[in-house]
Amino acid sequence: MSEPVRIQLSRKKGWRMPDNTVSVTRPGRWGNPFPVEPGWGRQRAVQLYRHMLSGGWSPAWVEDLIDEDAETVYTTMQAWRRRLGRGHPRDWARDLRGKNLACWCPLDQACHADALLEIANPRDRFTCGHLRVPEVSPGCIVCATPKESPEP
Repeated sequence: MSEPVRIQLSRKKGWRMPDNTVSVTRPGRWGNPFPVEPGWGRQRAVQLYRHMLSGGWSPAWVEDLIDEDAETVYTTMQAWRRRLGRGHPRDWARDLRGKNLACWCPLDQACHADALLEIANPRDRFTCGHLRVPEVSPGCIVCATPKESPEP
Protein backbone atom coordinates (compact mmCIF):
# COMPACT_ATOMS: atom_id res chain seq x y z
CA MET A 1 0.00 0.00 0.00
CA SER A 2 1.42 3.37 -0.98
CA GLU A 3 1.65 6.30 1.38
CA PRO A 4 -1.23 8.80 1.13
CA VAL A 5 -0.57 11.98 -0.85
CA ARG A 6 -2.13 15.34 -1.53
CA ILE A 7 -4.19 15.57 -4.72
CA GLN A 8 -4.92 18.85 -6.48
CA LEU A 9 -8.58 19.13 -7.40
CA SER A 10 -9.40 20.08 -10.97
CA ARG A 11 -12.37 21.33 -12.94
CA LYS A 12 -11.00 19.96 -16.22
CA LYS A 13 -13.46 18.01 -18.29
CA GLY A 14 -13.30 14.32 -17.46
CA TRP A 15 -11.23 14.76 -14.28
CA ARG A 16 -12.37 12.56 -11.42
CA MET A 17 -11.17 12.44 -7.87
CA PRO A 18 -9.12 9.25 -7.43
CA ASP A 19 -10.39 6.36 -5.33
CA ASN A 20 -9.41 6.46 -1.66
CA THR A 21 -9.37 10.26 -1.70
CA VAL A 22 -11.19 12.67 0.62
CA SER A 23 -11.85 16.32 -0.25
CA VAL A 24 -10.59 18.62 2.53
CA THR A 25 -11.78 21.91 1.07
CA ARG A 26 -13.87 24.70 2.53
CA PRO A 27 -16.66 24.72 3.63
CA GLY A 28 -16.30 21.04 4.50
CA ARG A 29 -15.32 19.55 7.82
CA TRP A 30 -11.57 19.70 7.14
CA GLY A 31 -11.39 22.96 5.18
CA ASN A 32 -8.97 25.62 6.40
CA PRO A 33 -11.09 28.42 7.92
CA PHE A 34 -8.23 30.90 7.38
CA PRO A 35 -8.50 32.23 3.82
CA VAL A 36 -5.32 32.52 1.78
CA GLU A 37 -6.36 35.40 -0.50
CA PRO A 38 -7.58 37.87 0.46
CA GLY A 39 -6.76 37.31 4.05
CA TRP A 40 -3.88 35.74 5.84
CA GLY A 41 -1.58 34.76 2.98
CA ARG A 42 -0.72 31.13 2.21
CA GLN A 43 2.08 30.59 4.72
CA ARG A 44 0.21 32.19 7.62
CA ALA A 45 -3.08 30.41 6.80
CA VAL A 46 -1.32 27.02 6.79
CA GLN A 47 0.64 27.89 9.94
CA LEU A 48 -2.57 28.84 11.77
CA TYR A 49 -4.20 25.60 10.63
CA ARG A 50 -1.24 23.59 11.96
CA HIS A 51 -1.57 25.39 15.29
CA MET A 52 -5.28 24.62 15.32
CA LEU A 53 -4.51 20.91 14.79
CA SER A 54 -2.32 20.93 17.90
CA GLY A 55 -5.52 21.08 19.94
CA GLY A 56 -4.34 23.92 22.14
CA TRP A 57 -3.94 27.66 22.13
CA SER A 58 -0.96 29.94 22.62
CA PRO A 59 -0.97 33.75 22.50
CA ALA A 60 2.50 33.42 20.93
CA TRP A 61 0.80 32.30 17.69
CA VAL A 62 -0.71 35.75 17.26
CA GLU A 63 1.65 38.04 19.15
CA ASP A 64 2.55 39.91 15.95
CA LEU A 65 -1.11 40.66 15.11
CA ILE A 66 -3.26 43.56 16.21
CA ASP A 67 -5.76 42.64 18.93
CA GLU A 68 -8.72 42.49 16.55
CA ASP A 69 -6.96 39.99 14.24
CA ALA A 70 -5.73 37.93 17.19
CA GLU A 71 -9.29 37.73 18.49
CA THR A 72 -10.48 36.65 15.03
CA VAL A 73 -7.91 33.83 15.00
CA TYR A 74 -8.93 32.67 18.47
CA THR A 75 -12.68 32.70 17.76
CA THR A 76 -12.16 30.99 14.39
CA MET A 77 -10.18 28.19 16.03
CA GLN A 78 -12.79 27.75 18.75
CA ALA A 79 -15.65 27.65 16.24
CA TRP A 80 -13.80 25.05 14.13
CA ARG A 81 -13.22 22.85 17.16
CA ARG A 82 -16.85 23.15 18.32
CA ARG A 83 -18.00 22.14 14.85
CA LEU A 84 -15.88 18.98 14.96
CA GLY A 85 -16.97 18.02 18.46
CA ARG A 86 -15.23 16.70 21.54
CA GLY A 87 -11.77 15.22 21.56
CA HIS A 88 -8.47 16.15 20.01
CA PRO A 89 -7.82 16.84 16.31
CA ARG A 90 -5.51 13.78 16.22
CA ASP A 91 -8.53 11.66 17.16
CA TRP A 92 -10.76 13.29 14.55
CA ALA A 93 -8.10 12.81 11.89
CA ARG A 94 -8.26 9.03 12.26
CA ASP A 95 -11.07 9.17 9.68
CA LEU A 96 -8.45 10.38 7.19
CA ARG A 97 -5.79 7.77 7.95
CA GLY A 98 -4.56 5.99 4.83
CA LYS A 99 -6.49 8.26 2.48
CA ASN A 100 -5.27 10.73 -0.12
CA LEU A 101 -6.42 14.29 0.61
CA ALA A 102 -7.69 16.61 -2.11
CA CYS A 103 -7.57 20.41 -2.09
CA TRP A 104 -7.42 23.22 -4.66
CA CYS A 105 -3.94 24.38 -3.62
CA PRO A 106 -1.13 23.95 -6.18
CA LEU A 107 1.00 20.92 -5.31
CA ASP A 108 4.20 22.98 -5.20
CA GLN A 109 2.83 25.33 -2.53
CA ALA A 110 2.03 25.00 1.16
CA CYS A 111 -1.41 23.60 1.94
CA HIS A 112 -3.37 22.70 5.06
CA ALA A 113 -3.88 19.22 3.56
CA ASP A 114 -0.18 18.54 4.18
CA ALA A 115 -0.74 19.16 7.89
CA LEU A 116 -3.74 16.82 7.84
CA LEU A 117 -1.71 14.11 6.08
CA GLU A 118 0.95 14.38 8.79
CA ILE A 119 -1.46 14.19 11.71
CA ALA A 120 -3.60 11.43 10.15
CA ASN A 121 -0.61 9.29 9.13
CA PRO A 122 1.99 9.80 11.86
CA ARG A 123 5.42 8.39 11.26
CA ASP A 124 6.87 8.97 14.68
CA ARG A 125 5.75 7.12 17.78
CA PHE A 126 7.42 6.90 21.15
CA THR A 127 8.38 3.55 22.63
CA CYS A 128 5.26 3.90 24.81
CA GLY A 129 3.22 3.70 21.59
CA HIS A 130 1.80 7.23 21.75
CA LEU A 131 2.13 9.64 18.85
CA ARG A 132 4.97 12.12 18.70
CA VAL A 133 3.62 15.66 18.27
CA PRO A 134 6.71 17.88 18.14
CA GLU A 135 4.76 21.12 17.68
CA VAL A 136 3.11 20.52 21.06
CA SER A 137 5.84 18.89 23.14
CA PRO A 138 9.23 17.23 22.57
CA GLY A 139 8.16 14.37 24.85
CA CYS A 140 5.05 12.24 25.08
CA ILE A 141 2.18 14.39 26.28
CA VAL A 142 0.27 11.33 27.57
CA CYS A 143 2.81 9.51 29.74
CA ALA A 144 5.84 11.86 29.71
CA THR A 145 8.18 9.56 27.77
CA PRO A 146 11.25 11.72 27.01
CA LYS A 147 11.96 13.00 23.51
CA GLU A 148 15.01 10.72 23.13
CA SER A 149 12.93 7.58 22.76
CA PRO A 150 11.06 7.57 19.44
CA GLU A 151 10.75 4.22 17.74
CA PRO A 152 13.08 3.65 14.78
